[in-house]
Amino acid sequence: MSSVDQAEQSAQASSSHMMKTTKRGRPFLKDTLDLFATLIVSLNLTTHKQYFRTFPNSFSTDEAAANLASLKFSQSNRGPDPRDKSRIVTTTTTTTFSMTRDMAKAMCQHFMDARLIENAADLGSNLFKDRGTYVLTPKGLHVLERFISKNGMNSDHLQPVFASQPICIKLLHLERRSADDEIIVTQSVITALFRRFVGRQPNYPAQLSANPPDAFQEYHERSKGVPLMDVQERAQPIVGRASLMHKHCFAAVSALEWLCDFTSVVGREEAAEMAAQFVRFGLITLVSDKRKNNDSAIIFTVRGSTPGGNSPVSQHGEFRCTAKAIYRITDEGKRLAQWDEASSSPLSSTVNLHHAERSYEAAEKKGNVKSNTDRLKYILEEPSYRALFRDFLKANFCEENLAFWMDVEDFKRKFNTTSSAQAAAPARSGSRATPGQAAMERHHEALIQTAFLIYNKYLAPSSQNELNIDHGLRLDLANYLGEVMVGLHGKSFDGQVDASQAVSFNATQLQVLIKLYTRIQTHVLRLMAMDSLPKFIKTQRFLDARQWLGEGDAPGDDVHFLTSPPAPPGLGAEETGGAYITVSLKGSEREHRHNRRDMPGSPHVS
Repeated sequence: MSSVDQAEQSAQASSSHMMKTTKRGRPFLKDTLDLFATLIVSLNLTTHKQYFRTFPNSFSTDEAAANLASLKFSQSNRGPDPRDKSRIVTTTTTTTFSMTRDMAKAMCQHFMDARLIENAADLGSNLFKDRGTYVLTPKGLHVLERFISKNGMNSDHLQPVFASQPICIKLLHLERRSADDEIIVTQSVITALFRRFVGRQPNYPAQLSANPPDAFQEYHERSKGVPLMDVQERAQPIVGRASLMHKHCFAAVSALEWLCDFTSVVGREEAAEMAAQFVRFGLITLVSDKRKNNDSAIIFTVRGSTPGGNSPVSQHGEFRCTAKAIYRITDEGKRLAQWDEASSSPLSSTVNLHHAERSYEAAEKKGNVKSNTDRLKYILEEPSYRALFRDFLKANFCEENLAFWMDVEDFKRKFNTTSSAQAAAPARSGSRATPGQAAMERHHEALIQTAFLIYNKYLAPSSQNELNIDHGLRLDLANYLGEVMVGLHGKSFDGQVDASQAVSFNATQLQVLIKLYTRIQTHVLRLMAMDSLPKFIKTQRFLDARQWLGEGDAPGDDVHFLTSPPAPPGLGAEETGGAYITVSLKGSEREHRHNRRDMPGSPHVS
């Protein structure tokens, strides 16, 4: 696999290197995720037919191999000119991936192992076949969404996929060593992983009803924790053993599938190693393994030194990856999961509500929530709270404040970076084609249109959703636009901007406009914090939402750190390991819309 980097501001230079692989022969996780997302963005996911069945939003083996044969990823970043801070310069880097069909198939097999894609016609298959039809998994959609958001990519062609398939709402990431990409195992990491694995409450699947759950409901139920069951052990009179009921049991295969679907492990081997760590830490134990003598058995064993503390930790642990192996959660596992501290009915528990209130108050005392503005930022960064807050503002006829704030946030992110991925034939010798520059030009035009859509919608005189802002801010904005319009067109500014006038804006002028928008953002944020927030946090729906989410964490973005240190590992001795969760905004908002009517005090829609 090779890569070529091109920069707009310097002479073209090229370099070639092989993708780093681990001792197991797989690419490093970050490279796997980035290449996967780049491939999906470049594909046109359509409906495919196989075995007389149709599969929407899918792709074929041939399509994946053809795109990976010549895949280009262009990324453009804007920033101040080092020689003139008033100017904005753009640097474009184009990375070209190329591989043979066999290499492409092997890479897609890594995607399958990591549970990013699955065989649409045979969901139980773990092999990437030469002629197959494939769809994204909920985990794959989560990874794709974060890649698109991070790189400011145009994802309009992928909206049907996000709308029609479940998305993994919360994905648990386990930090890795930079040298070999192995998971850094510590007691705090295993604790965070195990609590996510077993959930806040024992997850016993509901009895099948006349109306089976749809894909979204089924996935939501699985996300609550590994599915549990009770296992009856037969009496053995010969050895004097009575019948025994084992509670909180699960199949070994179910555990591996759950870990692959809801965490950053990249295959069943890593999942089995994490499960073996659960055994080593005394959190689960084997109940039975009734395989026949001639059945093969894969047993993963982990070893480690016994850490300090009171937890019963063994020097080694083993996990049996067989279809008949049954494990149960131990008393130590139940204690670590904190099941006894929570009510069996979160929706009706006053205990959970008081716990959430205490957590929020604790965050305030620690200085994490210092003002109403910080409180509001916390609410805006949690998708479920933000959706409720939007409904509250809409009911009070001031939704435009939040809508403007969100539109400008999205606009600023897209301005700072943009990327595009495409599959194309390699450029001919002497060709001056620069895909990155072309992508940047298209993106710049789209940014100009977005900037003035925001202006005409919220800030122009008598606009559709005109904001009630400070006169000085409005005057500064009008004066700047008037100055630019006179300079570009020689015409006075009448308060309105049409598409023909906007096309002449350059990146530096857009940067100044963004600064003005940001000042207005700060103003409307304070207005919402002073006027709307105090009323909103007293509503029953907000209190119910906090109880329902069961979270009283301090404010943060869509990355929630569960262990220290609060950042991915650096190099060398700093790699102490940690676990953190990333949240899918689309998935969380959709889940909230579907489940909000089930919350106490919420209207039910028939």
